[in-house]
Amino acid sequence: MQIKPRQHLLDIWQAIGRNSFDGGEWVWGEWGGESSVADAERLLCLLYPATEMPAFRLDDPDTTQEDVQQVLKKAGGRLDLPANLVTAAADFMRTHTGEDKRPTFAGGYYFGPRDKTQELTEEQRQLGVVDSFSMSITLCLATLGFLKIYETRTRRSDIKETIAELRVATSNRLTAAMVSMLRSFTVNVYDMDSSQGQTLTELLGQGRLSSRQVLSKFQNRFRPLRAAIVESLSLGIDVEERLKDESQLFECGWAWSMVKDAPEIETSEPIGPQPEGVANPVPYLYFTVVALDGIQDLFSDRTLTLGLLNTEQQKLAEALRLRWELTQQFWSRIARFDAERWPLEDIPWRTTVQKLESEYFSLSVAAILVHDLMRRRATDDDLTRTVGIMERLAERGRVTSRMTREDPMVHELHNVGVSLPLQGSERLGPLMTWSMTDFSAQLLKRTIQLCTLSRNLASHDRLLRLAEDVFDHMWRRRIREGEGAGLWDNVHAAYPQAEIQKRRVPVSWSITERVTEVMVQAYEMYRQPPIRSLELTELARALLSESAHLLGNEQMEPAPTDDGRHGMQLRNIEVKLRRARTLVDEQPGTAYALTLDVLGQLDSLARAREAADRGV
Repeated sequence: MQIKPRQHLLDIWQAIGRNSFDGGEWVWGEWGGESSVADAERLLCLLYPATEMPAFRLDDPDTTQEDVQQVLKKAGGRLDLPANLVTAAADFMRTHTGEDKRPTFAGGYYFGPRDKTQELTEEQRQLGVVDSFSMSITLCLATLGFLKIYETRTRRSDIKETIAELRVATSNRLTAAMVSMLRSFTVNVYDMDSSQGQTLTELLGQGRLSSRQVLSKFQNRFRPLRAAIVESLSLGIDVEERLKDESQLFECGWAWSMVKDAPEIETSEPIGPQPEGVANPVPYLYFTVVALDGIQDLFSDRTLTLGLLNTEQQKLAEALRLRWELTQQFWSRIARFDAERWPLEDIPWRTTVQKLESEYFSLSVAAILVHDLMRRRATDDDLTRTVGIMERLAERGRVTSRMTREDPMVHELHNVGVSLPLQGSERLGPLMTWSMTDFSAQLLKRTIQLCTLSRNLASHDRLLRLAEDVFDHMWRRRIREGEGAGLWDNVHAAYPQAEIQKRRVPVSWSITERVTEVMVQAYEMYRQPPIRSLELTELARALLSESAHLLGNEQMEPAPTDDGRHGMQLRNIEVKLRRARTLVDEQPGTAYALTLDVLGQLDSLARAREAADRGV
């Protein structure tokens, strides 16, 4: 199924209009306000494309396109639509702000108990989670950019007041999310003989390297990164001393929430008291990927061009950027630890602390590798090997291959999902878990990112075919009827033979938001110039040379008496050749086609002249 970002996004927006608006007013429904993560994802389904894709802009009513107005007619008319979005965003900010005026980042119903017979406490439901911190960064930046344009276009005094209130609340939430993200970053240091050390050693050694060889290679490969972490970050005396000991292994990344005993971050912004952390100082692959996704929005061209960050936020952003770069480098080197056989190619990946293994964790490491490949200039070998990993993950995850009878993959990756124990949450009640059911959506997202990055024809074609196959799978999983019609997620539609567990909530805003995000990425991919073929460029240049020569020869012949038609043909040929010359470097295929047409026309003129000569 070909990915058509414009048409498919219009379909999604129409479904959101039906689901979330009633008479032009935003309606949260039964589950609205219960999870800051879900509510942020829901708003981003509209605000992210509206601020990233010019064709879907809603902040300037005079430029809103007709098909966009039509699919969102339930959200209000052309002038009312942006005002209704502002009102919905303001309601979100008020809902997720505590009585002490401190922004809250509750996971809510996204949290679950490890023991299904127990109930989580309200205090646990209200705990902040890295997913919410990251989503809030993206949402706040999108909202601030939206307001910057819309406030100059509206004359409604009531909306101007709401805009002023919303801007302050959004800026405070952005700062609070960045501070919380800094307090959730951690470095876990452990001995090689510990259970974590043994797991990592086995993963890196691949049965080919001894423990001593792995340690020696780890020391050499991570010595500069180890020094950078010690010199650049404040980690506490105990962690810093252990990290300086090169006989110790380490991991860095983001815990599931703010780390217990994490020091407060100094800031002059009015974000209220910073809550106590509860998470164990252990990085989680899933939350690390989520954090990296949100942090990169702080450095996007749009954020910098519109000047969305104030001075204090810029300082926090630089601190996050440092952690962003260090984390990418660490996991990218872990994934490619041995050049002959990458640990990432040994699917499924095994986590060191939670002692879990799953294709989802392989995809998480691959996602960080994709981040790193986008940050630096990737080699063809890196890209080719990563493409192969993505194809294997799609097959093993039953996205591009058929399911078997009582297939555990369908249950573990798509239905109930991979369940992560949230270590440290047991301090406030039963041990909490976090379930990831978005394997297919994440696979699609990373494939499109790689496709955008790749400038190798063979790799690009493989990635595009894979992206279309995964998208076809995702499109089949839309809900067909009821409250969430046109949105996600109906796993049974893709796996009709499987016994699917009924979801508590009518719509998975997590998966819906990720598919929406993919549409924006696909738009960016198609906006890039096509990959240039050197062979085709040489052919096009050869054809241009021949065409120019034949045209010059034709222009020396006496013009026939045909009321100037011959002269018009020659001028038309000159225009096409001029166009072909301008395109030959960027679009050699188009230049090739134009020049072939020119050669055909010149040959027709030559044959007509020969026929006329014979007639004489």
